[in-house]
Amino acid sequence: MDLRGFLTVVVRRWPSCAACLLLGALAAWAVNALTTPVYEARTQLFVATHAGADTTQLNQGQSFSQARVLSYANIVNTRQVTEPVVTELRLPTTPDELAGRIRAEAPVNTVLIDITVSDTDPRRAAHIANAVAVRFGRVVERLEIPRTAVAAEPVSPVTLGVTQQATAPSVPVSPRPLLNLAVGLLGGLLLGVALAALRETLDTTFKTAEALSELTALAPLATIPFDNDAPLHPITEGEAAHSPRAEAFRRLRTNLQFAQVGERPRIISVTSSLPGEGKTNTAANLAVSLARAGIATCLVDADLRRPCLAGTFGLVQDAGLTSVLIGQAPAADVMQQATAGLAVLTSGPMPPNPTELLSSARMGEVLQELAAAYEAVIVDTAPLLPVADTVGLAPLTQGTLLVVRASKTSREQVRTAVDSLRNVGARPLGAVFSMAEVAKGGYGSYGTYGELPAPRPEARRRAAGDPQDAGARG
Repeated sequence: MDLRGFLTVVVRRWPSCAACLLLGALAAWAVNALTTPVYEARTQLFVATHAGADTTQLNQGQSFSQARVLSYANIVNTRQVTEPVVTELRLPTTPDELAGRIRAEAPVNTVLIDITVSDTDPRRAAHIANAVAVRFGRVVERLEIPRTAVAAEPVSPVTLGVTQQATAPSVPVSPRPLLNLAVGLLGGLLLGVALAALRETLDTTFKTAEALSELTALAPLATIPFDNDAPLHPITEGEAAHSPRAEAFRRLRTNLQFAQVGERPRIISVTSSLPGEGKTNTAANLAVSLARAGIATCLVDADLRRPCLAGTFGLVQDAGLTSVLIGQAPAADVMQQATAGLAVLTSGPMPPNPTELLSSARMGEVLQELAAAYEAVIVDTAPLLPVADTVGLAPLTQGTLLVVRASKTSREQVRTAVDSLRNVGARPLGAVFSMAEVAKGGYGSYGTYGELPAPRPEARRRAAGDPQDAGARG
């Protein structure tokens, strides 16, 4: 995956990234709110040696102090220092715990020792640091007294003096809100990007029609854009006739007509792998588009388990395909007119044996009768994977359109559906990529060129032959 593809994945999965960013910010807030503030008090000691006024002795003393000061720094958190400090200040802690809160550093090429003490109380941290400095100086001076000294009061060759008293700090060193927030946001962003990449890797659905074509070797006849208004207005008529979705169905009609110029199929079944992929909507709007082009079209509802066309067009479902199949009525008697040039044969009463009815010889005869009466017959069928209805019906038609929902149907499901069609000798005409995301700039990647302007109200009245408008013209 190149950088552009990676950025595309991140943009497509932006809700996950945003959620992880929010999670990181909340984690930083929780750390800042729940962490007890810790303060650090700092004091500084100067290591001096007793030497005469001679320059040589002074240099020797300086070298001696620099050589010993690193060793002194390692003594600051021993029990010789911490135990008396705990007793003197009556601290609610043990000498070992106090030792863990003391840090000593000796800057290179100096005779200075920096002592830092951390505590949850700023004043107590300063008191402990000053007490540790005093006690530490005494311990070092006592350790440096020669054991062979014979004087009444042995004198240490070094002296540790405090050059900087510890004061109560005003700002805690922990937590650091801005740093924690930055770390939380960065961690959330990295987690979101990693989660987006992982989901993209594990996602086996189709994002583009090209990917669908590569897997199935089916021609991508059309990409139907997702439309929030489709559930309420499934048929692209009226104002919807000039929408990007209506233009996509017109493109499907055109591609379907030119895909098989030599042997154009007249009986076309429309199916999908699973329910909810838009097969009924595709079949209905394809039939409407063909009828608008002046092609006498018949739309057949052969999904006998969940018929939808009667409700889509507002027709009666009491008599229909099943009535014809069992010999109760001829097709012409139960055919209903949906729009100009479009007849609809609804499913009729729901039968107990839909698979047997749809794969029967009588079904083939009915389709041939319809093909003789109409220029195009569009058959809405059941999904391929849940039931075997379409597997028996597809060979009776002259071609099958497979509808695949974008970002919903997996590769394995589509592969199984295509194999089931080919195994029974059905003829796949191509694939329709439905409910696809469309760029915000307009229809597809070509701007708004494909979107026809909606006609004015007066233009619609003229087209409908409004009598008031006719009188005005007269």
